[in-house]
Parts: sequence; structure tokens; C-alpha cells
Amino acid sequence: MTAPPGLSCAGPLVAYIDGGARGNPGPAGFGVRIEAADGTLVEEFSESIGVATNNVAEYRGLIAALEWAHRRGERMLHVRSDSLLLVQQMLGRYRVKHPGLKPLSARAHRLAAEVGRVTYEHVRREANAHADRLANAAMDAANGRTG
Repeated sequence: MTAPPGLSCAGPLVAYIDGGARGNPGPAGFGVRIEAADGTLVEEFSESIGVATNNVAEYRGLIAALEWAHRRGERMLHVRSDSLLLVQQMLGRYRVKHPGLKPLSARAHRLAAEVGRVTYEHVRREANAHADRLANAAMDAANGRTG
């Protein structure tokens, strides 16, 4: 679902991101919902990513949101995630220790720099329901289940 061209918003776009794995590691996927500052849906998408961990799926969701913003020429993005680890790592408050997350974190930082101004906010799971729904649909697809 895409908003019409020329959609304006009073402030940065907001990307709600979520990722998960059934089994950790297990069939994994992510979901991204992009909204205008006023809450209007701009676009939402999800992807199954095969077998991965929850944290890898969270980073893949972030990377997908940043790639989307970069492709569209967006210069500001506010990211909301229910992953405290991801948010704190992107803010530089927690070190990325796991070797599997280091390249994903580095890629996310590079993309964020290319976008311009990217801010991060940790939100409660309930505030991330749309992205969670999308991530669960992607995990179902990765697990061979449909709707």
C-alpha cells in the first residue's frame, strides 16, 4: 500500500519496525510500517528471511526501512522499535558484541548516514502492533503457513 505522490507531513516520516523468529533461530521475518507524522499510512511491507535469530530479524527490518527511505530520497526518519537492544545499539549506548550482528549494525549505520537525520525510539510492544502483525505474517510465510 502506497500513499499518493506529493503526500506532505509536518515532520519526519515514522518507521515502525519489528522482526522475529519462531524458535530463535527459526523461521524469521520482519515487518515495516511507514507513517506520516500525523499517523497516515504511507506504506507497509514485510519479508520472510529464512532461518535467523530474533535480533537478526530486527536488524533486517531496520535496514529495510532505511533502504526504503534512502530510495525515496527521504532526509529524515524517526524509527520506532520494540527492541530495546536494537535501539540502544543504534544510539551507541550498547556495544554490538554478537559477531552476527556486527555487519548488520554497520550497514544500518551507513544507511542512516546516507538518509541524513535518523532518530530512534523504543516503544512498548502494544505501540508496535502493525509492524508486529506484518512480521508475524512474514514468519508464517517462512514457516510455510498461509494467512
